[in-house]
Amino acid sequence: MPRSASEASGTNSVREVSFGDVGSKPVRYGSRGADSEGFSMSQKEMNEEDVRNIYIDDLGKTHERFEFSGNSIRTAKYSIITFLPRNLFEQFHRVAYIYFLVIAVLNQLPQLAVFGRGVSILPLAFVLLVTAVKDVYEDYRRHRSDRIENNRLASVLVNNQFQLKKWKGIRVGEIIKIEAGEAIPCDMVLLSTSDPTGVAYVQTINLDGESNLKTRYAKQETLSRLPEKEKITGLIKCEKPNRNIYGFHGFMEIDGKRLSLGPSNIVLRGCELKNTRWVLGVAVYAGRETKVMLNSSGAPSKRSRLETRMNLEIIILSGFLVALCTVVSLCAAVWLRRHNDKLDDILFYRKKDYSEGKVDNYKYYGWGLEILFTFLMSVIVFQVMIPISLYISMELVRVGQAYFMIRDTQMYDEASNARFQCRALNINEDLGQIKVCILRQNWYAY
Repeated sequence: MPRSASEASGTNSVREVSFGDVGSKPVRYGSRGADSEGFSMSQKEMNEEDVRNIYIDDLGKTHERFEFSGNSIRTAKYSIITFLPRNLFEQFHRVAYIYFLVIAVLNQLPQLAVFGRGVSILPLAFVLLVTAVKDVYEDYRRHRSDRIENNRLASVLVNNQFQLKKWKGIRVGEIIKIEAGEAIPCDMVLLSTSDPTGVAYVQTINLDGESNLKTRYAKQETLSRLPEKEKITGLIKCEKPNRNIYGFHGFMEIDGKRLSLGPSNIVLRGCELKNTRWVLGVAVYAGRETKVMLNSSGAPSKRSRLETRMNLEIIILSGFLVALCTVVSLCAAVWLRRHNDKLDDILFYRKKDYSEGKVDNYKYYGWGLEILFTFLMSVIVFQVMIPISLYISMELVRVGQAYFMIRDTQMYDEASNARFQCRALNINEDLGQIKVCILRQNWYAY
């Protein structure tokens, strides 16, 4: 016999609900009284523009007005088309990369060429290439994870019998059967469970991090209906997709009855069915419209505190570099003023070219431009003050750290047969920076 809701979740699931002059009565969370009292006001406020109409086991009517989202998900950051521009945009968020790009561009000008034009580009190109290769590998793992997730199998009702179907092929309105230990492929309203009272237990650790079981309920009017024996027809009207994982408003019209639906009647994608042999449900949100995906901001470009501090230090060094080059250009201005009459006799600054016995005008740009060119050439000469090798060293160290962390036997969990996963290689150094950490682990025996 399954335990009560309070025993499974570890908390008291009885709440006080006021019914006018009758007084307060204890109502089980998820029962008809609690649902009708808690969501009657929200149903009155729902209008046709804010309602999603889902016809149970009738894809033609469900997708008649417009096509709902498929159940395929994508958490990868890049595609073949967007990789190059987006990756370069993210890499040039580093101040040092912008600095070295400016240096490389300045060195391409004939008047400012201090080093070989190709040589000035190679260091920056090499660093960009190494970082891009690391990002490609990291995003490849996301694509592989998405492919595994989308190709998982679930039992879907097709022609009055349940058949295995890939998760990415599930559509809104289909009836799905989930067995104990299986993950929920989409957000679905419960129709029936293996428990005679209509209760089901799910674990939401992938949603809110809580390991205790949550109770969900199927409506008594649909509890005894088995779609293999008799076709279930009805209409579910619910709110449009939103990010609130603790809220759900809607109602179900079946057999001429109108049944209220609340958070206790829906199971979300990412949950896992526990202590219940099976449940039946109808998909209401799929793919990117599920609550877990709406709360996922994709793969953000995270930056560690060390990298943020490095950007600040580089800005400070750049300021010092500008000051140093300004001093050099001022000294050049003073020198040009003193030797203005002798510039024709000085090899570098002479105004005329006497080579091969010919007298040709030499490219002398005047006092002002010569000072500007001196400043820019000084920037190129002193570029080593900001080491570009620092970033390539950090990238290689991060890859090595991730390799050893993933293969650390002390971070292997035997219960779930899972190893440590490093999902973001560019924030390894932020590990261990938490000053206060409170850990709690609850064990429940069933």
